[in-house]
Amino acid sequence: MDTIIGRSSGSALVTMVERKSRYTIIAKVPNKTADAVAMAIMVRLLPHRSKLHTLTFDNGKEFSAHARIDAILDSASYFAHPYSSWERGLNENTNGLIRQYFPKGINFDQITEGQIQEVEKKLNSRPRKCLERKTPASILFKN
Repeated sequence: MDTIIGRSSGSALVTMVERKSRYTIIAKVPNKTADAVAMAIMVRLLPHRSKLHTLTFDNGKEFSAHARIDAILDSASYFAHPYSSWERGLNENTNGLIRQYFPKGINFDQITEGQIQEVEKKLNSRPRKCLERKTPASILFKN
């Protein structure tokens, strides 16, 4: 998990990427407080609770409510080492893909939930070479 910061408005996007399927979930938060970020994570991941085991976070203070998230989602939290973005390469790469739709300097206050869902849908329905040309959605939700 990581955050993408918008223009100085304070709003941000929380990005969550499942490691094996590359399935991406994006949540908009009004600010980067631990409470706002934790609530967004819990709301978006609760429907996927049965598939969750561990969560790996960036070292930002916005993830300091990880114990509360673990209690609700019945997961275990881990943190990447400081200044070691390569430990979360998939998430960093996904943030770059999201930036194709929401470039640097954009004000996330002006982005609608529908626009976020559209980007999420595009990313999750994009065939990936590393998945043998399957989509993240088809891998995560296979029976």
